[in-house]
Amino acid sequence: MSKYTDEAVALLQRLIATPSISRDEKSAADIMQGYIESLGMKTWREANNVWTVSPWFDENKPTLLLNAHIDTVKPVSSWTRKPFEPTIEDGTLYGLGSNDCGGGLVSLLQAMRILCQHKQQYNIVYLASAEEEVSGKDGISRAIPLLPHVDVAIVGEPTGMQPAIAEKGLMVLDLTAHGKSGHAARGEGINALYAALDDLVWIRDYRFERVSPLLGPTIMNATVINAGTQHNVVPDECHIIVDVRTNELYTNEEVCEFIAKNIQSDCKARSYRLHSSHIPVDHPIVQRLMAMGKTPFGSPTLSDQALMPWQSLKLGPGDSARSHSADEYIRINEINDAIETYVELLDKQVILKQQT
Repeated sequence: MSKYTDEAVALLQRLIATPSISRDEKSAADIMQGYIESLGMKTWREANNVWTVSPWFDENKPTLLLNAHIDTVKPVSSWTRKPFEPTIEDGTLYGLGSNDCGGGLVSLLQAMRILCQHKQQYNIVYLASAEEEVSGKDGISRAIPLLPHVDVAIVGEPTGMQPAIAEKGLMVLDLTAHGKSGHAARGEGINALYAALDDLVWIRDYRFERVSPLLGPTIMNATVINAGTQHNVVPDECHIIVDVRTNELYTNEEVCEFIAKNIQSDCKARSYRLHSSHIPVDHPIVQRLMAMGKTPFGSPTLSDQALMPWQSLKLGPGDSARSHSADEYIRINEINDAIETYVELLDKQVILKQQT
């Protein structure tokens, strides 16, 4: 196993040293494609999304997708190290993207190499996707129509190798409260800021009824507000941005419709595409994880799962709390443990075909 861990770490060091901020991942995609091909595996590529398929692919078998992303956020100003300079100290690899989600990216690929040494009862597709951090149009959404039919996916986001079997969705709403402009000195017009107050109170106080045992309640927060042009003009419009995190018991569409019926402001969703996801506890992969002593949980953070039309779970090395933080790191033993865990989980695993 040490050979595969060493190769995973070396590949991750190359990726850290190659800036791959979202929408600028070409060089990182080139590295992934070149490395996979150096292993004798055929690759496909769409924009900066790179994937490969198990050599014994059989359309009659179910298919497992192994996915992680190659892009990173921009480094925050509080880094005390050089974010693009991979350094190893006391068994810890530092660098931007090491934890989110370079560890999962390289571990899943090495696990696939091991699993492909003999035929499995299922096909494997490994996908290194782009633009995950911004849910961009040239990310996994571009690759999905070109992939073989997928029945279930494992996403290598950092979860401490505990299975996140549900994930909250995200919807951003733009609200506009209307008033009428006038001179502030004479109290003319209708103040759009005041017109928005009742809506803001409702957004603050309302509690959605359906509470998920894994993800908790669907929540919404007003996060940005803008109104007015200058101090002596009563504003005729007030613009509010609302962040909504849906559990698996609601669709984004029904939540948007419900909010719109309960407020006076105009309400428009920027997109419905980032939906909540979940996989049943009785799925064979989840059951095997539990037999291995793993504890399923619900994740509040978003990943490419939100764009997948099939069942999926998150399972990866590292800690979500390290993501997007200064001096990001992954421990070498976490990568080694991830490779071993993936192989133990998936070798001779039974994958269920998803009904279409």
